[in-house]
Amino acid sequence: MSDRPSDFPALPAAHGALPTAARNRARNATMALFFIAGMMYASWGVHVPTVRDRFHLNPALLSFALLAVAVGSIAAMATNGPWIARVGSRRACFAGGLTMSVCAALILIVPSYWLLLVVLAVFGMGMATLDVAMNAEASAVEIALGRPIMSTLHGMFSVGGMAGAAAGGALMSRGMAPPVHLALAAAVCALVLVVACPAVLPHVPHAEHPDAHTPRANRWRSPALWALGIFALIALIAEGAMYDWATVYMRDIVIATPAVASAAYAAFSGGMAAARFGGDAVRARFGAPQLVMASASLAFVGMLGALLLPYPVTALAGFTLMGLGLANMMPVLFAAAARVKGIHAAEGLAHVAGLAYFGMLLGPVIIGGIAQVTSLPIGLSVVALCAALIAIAGPRVLRRLKI
Repeated sequence: MSDRPSDFPALPAAHGALPTAARNRARNATMALFFIAGMMYASWGVHVPTVRDRFHLNPALLSFALLAVAVGSIAAMATNGPWIARVGSRRACFAGGLTMSVCAALILIVPSYWLLLVVLAVFGMGMATLDVAMNAEASAVEIALGRPIMSTLHGMFSVGGMAGAAAGGALMSRGMAPPVHLALAAAVCALVLVVACPAVLPHVPHAEHPDAHTPRANRWRSPALWALGIFALIALIAEGAMYDWATVYMRDIVIATPAVASAAYAAFSGGMAAARFGGDAVRARFGAPQLVMASASLAFVGMLGALLLPYPVTALAGFTLMGLGLANMMPVLFAAAARVKGIHAAEGLAHVAGLAYFGMLLGPVIIGGIAQVTSLPIGLSVVALCAALIAIAGPRVLRRLKI
């Protein structure tokens, strides 16, 4: 009798024949891919002010440059799912990661603003391709190992982001030129890709998959994917709002010192990273619906506490609870998207991730618009509402999908 959990699909023959050591190598390789994805994104992020100064950009032109990354990412997610399904996550991870690395090395050396926009758009496309492919690989590794690991892998992305930001700040404080720093980060990323990608699980064509007899569905017409995508959008409306508005709330409403106000971002991010490394154990013990309900409830309590008790200690505690609560939303939703029947994992992930990116873009704008006509606390109450909606409806959808 199999000792695999009942909620895990059957293994493809190509993966079932792999020895345990090969499956563990695939897990470690996937962890490395998540780490470098976070590292590269953070390495680019610390240079947003450098880009502004290098090209003498006003706020509008800088915003347009940032939008180029988002547009490239969304365009790739809307189109690259079928290609990743066809070529496999190994080739797609390498292609997306290498594209991202090359573009990162070019960001600060292109001669004009318009070429910068092109490079940033392609950078976003490479990042999105790597994102979808490595999450498809993560789902395959979960199935191969027979236990949840998605949250831990997303935790590695968070660790990579913190490491990339810290390393970038340390190197530049010692006099390293910004273009050299980005070139070094790109070289490290390329080296990890060369070492890690061969250990990724072999590609399984749909014809050889255990569910090959299941009729193929159009991801754009899948109610399950739309439901998961809407929850992902709602979750990232809340997450995006926290990244952009938590510090402003601490400064303008809590009247915190600059040092304490900046700690809001660290509290939220720290909560996110910590919860992701514990999320797999909770999911394995209680199931995805229970994890989502508990996490969203925790986020709701945290946001409500920060809004009702606008003092430095209570606000920071609330933002930490928000990070703990939102941390496992995307890992669970991505794992679910990769298992929708009749849809290839890469296509399901591309669909849900694309909607999630829209949420990340919409969140700060929605909060800012509401704050403009009312107040920032009322604007941030949207974050609490998002968490409440997920806590109430999310578990029902996951149970209906039997995930």
